[in-house]
Amino acid sequence: MATTSRKRIGVLTSGGDCPGLNAVIRGVAKAAGQLGYDCIGFLKGYEGLIEPVTFVPLTAKNTTGILHQGGTILGSTNKGRFVAKSGVDDRVQIDPEILDAARMTVEQLDLAGLVCIGGDGSLSIAQQFHEMGLPVVGVPKTIDNDLSATAFTFGFDSAVACATDALDRLHTTACSHERTMVLEVMGRHAGWIALHAGIAGGGDVILIPEIPWTFEHVCHKILDRESKGKRFTLIVVAEGAVLPTGNLVAREPSSNGKGQMRLGGIGETVAREIQDRLHRETRCVVLGHLQRGGPPTTFDRVLATQFGAHAVRLVHHQRFGEMICYQPPEISSVPIREAVSRLSMVDAQSSAVQAARALGISFGDRDVNESPFSTPTANVAAEPLAAIEAEFVGH
Repeated sequence: MATTSRKRIGVLTSGGDCPGLNAVIRGVAKAAGQLGYDCIGFLKGYEGLIEPVTFVPLTAKNTTGILHQGGTILGSTNKGRFVAKSGVDDRVQIDPEILDAARMTVEQLDLAGLVCIGGDGSLSIAQQFHEMGLPVVGVPKTIDNDLSATAFTFGFDSAVACATDALDRLHTTACSHERTMVLEVMGRHAGWIALHAGIAGGGDVILIPEIPWTFEHVCHKILDRESKGKRFTLIVVAEGAVLPTGNLVAREPSSNGKGQMRLGGIGETVAREIQDRLHRETRCVVLGHLQRGGPPTTFDRVLATQFGAHAVRLVHHQRFGEMICYQPPEISSVPIREAVSRLSMVDAQSSAVQAARALGISFGDRDVNESPFSTPTANVAAEPLAAIEAEFVGH
């Protein structure tokens, strides 16, 4: 591989796709050009660093028009030789031979810096690159918004917009047919999407991983709405919401104990329980990968563009091993190790949760008549459904 007299910056996208990735790529390419760097993009994430090395030149010209496009022009993967599990304590040590092969690519291409765009799993790989001396800079990407070092990650606002649009549409059909509708959204460890979309989309019940809940309290909320003449209910549930039994619902277990279990099915479980307990017609909709697709929102375009430009700034100043982050109102940076060491979870006492409770939204953890600003009585069994339903007869 031939070297060039001009310094190069490499960029790659790893893990699941999301709206805003192309905006970051464009930001890196344009900012690099302004500072006199050539820019190349590695294809299919970290796999592009390994023989056969696959990359393409990125310029202001060939990245024109991608700002509003979803997905990533470089491709991405969460499979292959660089497999890392998400989560605080799930760091996977990549095979030293694979890391060494990637190091050789970076050295042979004479990269002044490598911008790695990914979530906590992908950034944990970037941290391992940094520990072996590679000039790495991280850019956080996750629609779950669960990285504690940044107030927001790009892709989150777009995912919330998608979920909110779904709730707007479900509202009309739920009302027309007097049904309970359950919307399952992404959120493996944190319930940010469910919380924000539930508030923005007029949800009546929000179930998230951070707040323990019971089917009894959910059913009480439905019956309470019926007693007030509202014969439909919208429920938003994060895929990682833990069942009252303490279990997660998964479509597929982790294979051979490696990687993550494939979450999914909590929405159907909630819908089935409600229908069995209350004998009310209940339907479930799973958004799934719709939340990852489509064009980014205005907020995500601006945030992603800033992330890309400031990642080049870190490379230019040789501040390697750091991750760009958004700490309103400024774009800043933190060590990658610090960024992936702790997840950002929804605080059950946060202002957003309290506001939702004040609006009458249930989190399935307390009685419908309990003050929205009182301390929740988590894990306390609800009054038997028969007694509650009898109370509502005649209303």
